[in-house]
Amino acid sequence: MAEELETERSDVRDDGRRPPRAVVGSHRIEEEIFGKVFDSDIVRRIWGFVRPYRTKIYWAVLAVLTFTAMQLLIPLIIRYAIDHGMQAGSDSQSILIWSIVAFLAAILINFGASYAQETLVGGVAEDVLFDIRRAMFTHLQRVSLSWMDKTEVGRLMSRLQGDVNSMQEFLETSVLSVGDITLLFGIVFVMLTLDFKLGLLTLCALPVLFVVRLFWLPRARKSFMAAHETNSIANGALAEAIHGVRAVQSMDRQSVNFTLYDDKARANLNTHLNAAKYAQVMVPIVDSLTGLAMALVVVVGGARVLNQALDVGVMVAFLFYIQRFFDPIRSLTLQYSVMQRAMASGQRLTEVLDVPVDVQDAPNAKVLTSDMDGSVEFKDVVFGYNPKHPVLKHVSFKVNPGETVALVGPTGSGKSSCMSLIHRFYDVQKGQVLVGGHDVRDLTQESLGRQIAMVLQEPFLFTGTVFENIRYHKTDATREQVVEAAKAVGAHEFIMRMPDGYESILGQRGGNLSLGQRQLLSFARALVADAKILVLDEATANIDSYTEMLIQKALVKLLEGRTGLVIAHRLATIREADRIIVLQNGELIESGNHRELMKNKKLYSKLYNLNYSSFDDIPEDVIEEAVTEQAT
Repeated sequence: MAEELETERSDVRDDGRRPPRAVVGSHRIEEEIFGKVFDSDIVRRIWGFVRPYRTKIYWAVLAVLTFTAMQLLIPLIIRYAIDHGMQAGSDSQSILIWSIVAFLAAILINFGASYAQETLVGGVAEDVLFDIRRAMFTHLQRVSLSWMDKTEVGRLMSRLQGDVNSMQEFLETSVLSVGDITLLFGIVFVMLTLDFKLGLLTLCALPVLFVVRLFWLPRARKSFMAAHETNSIANGALAEAIHGVRAVQSMDRQSVNFTLYDDKARANLNTHLNAAKYAQVMVPIVDSLTGLAMALVVVVGGARVLNQALDVGVMVAFLFYIQRFFDPIRSLTLQYSVMQRAMASGQRLTEVLDVPVDVQDAPNAKVLTSDMDGSVEFKDVVFGYNPKHPVLKHVSFKVNPGETVALVGPTGSGKSSCMSLIHRFYDVQKGQVLVGGHDVRDLTQESLGRQIAMVLQEPFLFTGTVFENIRYHKTDATREQVVEAAKAVGAHEFIMRMPDGYESILGQRGGNLSLGQRQLLSFARALVADAKILVLDEATANIDSYTEMLIQKALVKLLEGRTGLVIAHRLATIREADRIIVLQNGELIESGNHRELMKNKKLYSKLYNLNYSSFDDIPEDVIEEAVTEQAT
């Protein structure tokens, strides 16, 4: 399994890019789980999302404080009823009645405040969670591909899911912690006010709790982090095994993979048991301290009651307050870890939101209209994904309106890079890329995208109906236009054989279709887009010969009145182009139609005469030999 590997891939893509470093199953890919206890910058950024709902937050805080006030008031009502309502006299009955009324009123207010705080806080947290996810999704749709190329999708998904959930948990508990802190100080104040000496005696348990926490906190933090790390490793192994189940079964790796996963799952179990031990150990300690404090109040307070130095109601109130005293301490202990996770999660979220968008519309960008001529021109273009290592070196060529041009060359020659620059997925370092006579940097990206339809080597279909996928580029396309496009590319027949025809639901990435069928749908999508420029990036590389024959016939209609740029490795496909541009190591070597290039007897001619069916089939040493012969 890939978890066993910790190495840098050495393969290079066709466009010359080196894939990002892949370190799978290693602790090095684990992101920081706990951050600072409090980071003002992160809190300020998150407050930006909370600000639209600040009125609800204020009401929620008021509800929390009201709830806390009732928690402090109820023992005082009970104390008053005991000390004044149980004495002999004519007013005792009325005092008890009013005490009961006050008690019931406090209970009702307590219920209302609790309901309000839970509803308001929960609602705001959900709204903020929605806004953060929407902001991240919107930003990731616009972020430059140069950043996406070196970012792991799994880590992004973690930020969109787990980290946003951590922020939601933080928002919910942070408002409630206001009540915990108020209740803690309120109980101390009331106890010291009722009886200063007995209050000090009750608080003597706090130093013990402080010493325990001093030793407990670092060990608990370490165990919690270990549990999170092993959980991530086990989940990563599980996800990888599920995605690669076809390869696993084909190589009969089930038993080996089970052993490897079992080790990770067992390590996860052990760390979680250890974390649970540290999480639970505080409960009996706090309960023991609560019992100790109550015992002190009963013994010392009872003796003073017998000596008539203390009212019974005061002692009973003390017992109620002690029962509530350690609850906010326990809650604030949990809040400590929640805040640490939230600060780390907030840091990662803001990193994504702050990713600069390198490719942006110019302030005075023009709208590329449908009446543009469809020409494409490269003027002395220099481009590299890493500017220090250019993939294209001073490349210049022009594709005339309505012309079909094939870009050919060995792997890594820069063909796909040219296609990416036409759509302005990246910006050139030097030179210009012109579409319709306009520099693509002077056009709005939206209007440029409307005039360029792309069909890639690996078609990407989305979960939804066949109809929705075909009109994905042009959402206002009619059913007649969709059906006509499907018929033009030869997809209509297999679509109609599906259970619900054009309303059939496609599985994830079109998994319930063959590769050829998925590619035919992507061709139909490009035709429906009705763009002036059609870009085919190795679109027939993974299609069988029969399907490719159908596509070649459909392309004649597809390219009518359109400018076509085709990356095709198969020499049979290249021959039909109006013009062929040959690239080698990012440089334009020669240009012309098939007949002209064969007469030139240069690189294209030499490679073609080797009788390989595809440029990709030609060994690198043979290509280098041909280049050397041409140079001499």
